[in-house]
Amino acid sequence: MTLQRYSITDRPLDVTEVISLVEDRNAGAINTFIGTVREMTKGKRTIYLKYDAYVPMAEKKLAQIGDEITSRFPDARVAISHRTGELGISDIAVVIAVSTPHRADSFEACRYAIERIKEIVPIWKKEHWEDGTEWIGDQRETKAYPAGKPGKENLS
Repeated sequence: MTLQRYSITDRPLDVTEVISLVEDRNAGAINTFIGTVREMTKGKRTIYLKYDAYVPMAEKKLAQIGDEITSRFPDARVAISHRTGELGISDIAVVIAVSTPHRADSFEACRYAIERIKEIVPIWKKEHWEDGTEWIGDQRETKAYPAGKPGKENLS
């Protein structure tokens, strides 16, 4: 199976596979961000999460983030994979890998990627707490989507 640099998948994420997509003999740094499911959030115990996404749009937005990074850091190579489905505590939800010739650019680009994912990528999560469930709106948690997903007016 050919790996895509920007993907949404219901399969467990393999950090090594994502890193392999950005390896470059001229890279002096490969920075990774690995987002995992935590047990405690604002004093509430999470049992598991369920991620859902509008996959075609989400993959386009991940590619857009990669383009934004390479416009800022022309020698950067970027790969981003995000998981959907049911994830348990400590499971990997997202892997971002960025290689650049110099480490400072790699750190900055990786941070930029996760902030932009939360800002523009249509991915939603349902928290399954020990005392109930709740759909979380946008990834910055600034909107509530009681029905589970935003309407078309929120997809951009």
